[in-house]
Amino acid sequence: MTQQRTVIVTGAGTGIGQATAAALKAQGWQVFATMRRPDPARHGPDALPLDVTSDESVAACVAEVMKRTGRIDAIVNNAGVDMVGAAEETSMAEAHALFETNFFGVHRLIQAVLPIMRAQGSGRIVTTGSIAGFLPTPFSAFYSAAKHALEGYTDTLAFEVAPFGIRCSLIQPGFIKTELRGKKAEAATRIDAYTNLRNRAGASFDANVGKGIPPERVAETIAKALNSATPKPRYRVGRDAAMLHIVRRYMPGFVFQAGLKRQF
Repeated sequence: MTQQRTVIVTGAGTGIGQATAAALKAQGWQVFATMRRPDPARHGPDALPLDVTSDESVAACVAEVMKRTGRIDAIVNNAGVDMVGAAEETSMAEAHALFETNFFGVHRLIQAVLPIMRAQGSGRIVTTGSIAGFLPTPFSAFYSAAKHALEGYTDTLAFEVAPFGIRCSLIQPGFIKTELRGKKAEAATRIDAYTNLRNRAGASFDANVGKGIPPERVAETIAKALNSATPKPRYRVGRDAAMLHIVRRYMPGFVFQAGLKRQF
């Protein structure tokens, strides 16, 4: 058994997850980088298969980490999917699938590790949210809804587990240059009335992603949350995330909505 700090990072195949795994490994953490289909030659011997939508896969991953190390000091919930489509265009099956990964997948892993962390009397849970968690995001209603849900979930969880020495933080990046947008799913139904609006919003979003900060900036913040003796409940990453939060909080609603219309 090792006394090296142990962390599970989900969605570590690319983007923020990959950058986070690299940053934490460089800081001396024993990192279990997880993804659906890891390649040991590319991702290393501590890369583990994990499908956060599967109870069996989560249980197997947690059991393997415990077998190798005897403890789990932290998890980074980063696995996520994106989907573009108007709310009216999105089927119930598509909405359920997105929530299964972006929200219930987070809960599934947390529920699996909490007994271990409670027994240890310590633990860190860091979850990657988004500015979509406090802003409306046109044509991504269910992605935004899942990120909003993580806000309430994380805040409530933090109260419940604090007596056991477990701390929770939510990371809220602004626009980030990642591959998530390029891998986005699209709602199968297409309603012509939304086409022009959807195309304009998508072009605006893609332009902002192209100007976004690198995923390494988010990884640095995740590492900060994990290493801090007193981690904050929220970490906003990027100038746009910080500014938009202030604007959303203090600007009159009708003015804020007018600004979003111009943006998208």
